[in-house]
Amino acid sequence: MSKRLTPAAIVALKEALCAIYWYKSDLKSFLHSSGIHVRILGLLNWENYKRQVVSDLVDSLSADQEHLADLTRLCTQVCELKSFEHLRKLDGGATKARNAEQAVSQLRHLVTPHQTVVNEEEMIAERQRKAAEKLRMNAAVRTRLDELKGRYLKLAISSDLQARGYDLESLLYDLFELFDLDPKASFRNIGEQIDGAFSLDGTDYLFEARWRNELSDISQLDGFSAKVTRKLENTLGVFLSITGFSDEAVLAHTKARPSIILMDGADLMAVLEERIDFVSLLLRKKRHAAQTGHIYLRIHEII
Repeated sequence: MSKRLTPAAIVALKEALCAIYWYKSDLKSFLHSSGIHVRILGLLNWENYKRQVVSDLVDSLSADQEHLADLTRLCTQVCELKSFEHLRKLDGGATKARNAEQAVSQLRHLVTPHQTVVNEEEMIAERQRKAAEKLRMNAAVRTRLDELKGRYLKLAISSDLQARGYDLESLLYDLFELFDLDPKASFRNIGEQIDGAFSLDGTDYLFEARWRNELSDISQLDGFSAKVTRKLENTLGVFLSITGFSDEAVLAHTKARPSIILMDGADLMAVLEERIDFVSLLLRKKRHAAQTGHIYLRIHEII
């Protein structure tokens, strides 16, 4: 999966391409060895000034979805350049080499975080694909999911609201166990109640579930967030509110380094209906929160 470069990275790439080779013939050879198809290179007017040739090339690659992989690969090739001895041999070579080093360094600074995000998203997508295939091949797991879905649908029409809350905790414990998340049942610390906990990829998660008629509000998220932040630094929280959350609550907890992730009934139903496995769902939400600070990624934005 290729992702569009930021406008700043596009500008930096153009500057770097202009700087790394002084002669257009050398630049053309570099572009060809970097995987730019000879047909694309042939469309450029190499009689133009080098800066115009570079601008035309990068603009054409970035404008066409089919060439985003070529653009990303070209960025990688430029960022990997370490030596500019070929420039030092020219008149004013020290200045030319220094300018090239600075241009590539600036591009590297902009592209490396972008590439890290792309790689992580590709890993999550691949994990989701493998999890879906694994789910299809495991009849016992699918049968168990169907049982859990039946329990959930019965809870949805229950009139005993207090019992429904306890039964939801039990259902979620069984769901976490199904996905090998090493769940811990409801427990009480001094002065606070935790609905449950589980572990995934070295991170401990505290869990809280609410099933009320109204949306979960700021005070409820504040209370849960405080429980999470009192634990070790590597602890995150997952707050499931079947009916969802108020806009004010979500906005109040949208920040640069969130400690909790939000789920709702639509998320849970997607897992029970085998449209996404719980681990993939959690990782997508976690990644989105880490990138944007927004802790409430809806299921329709994922699948």
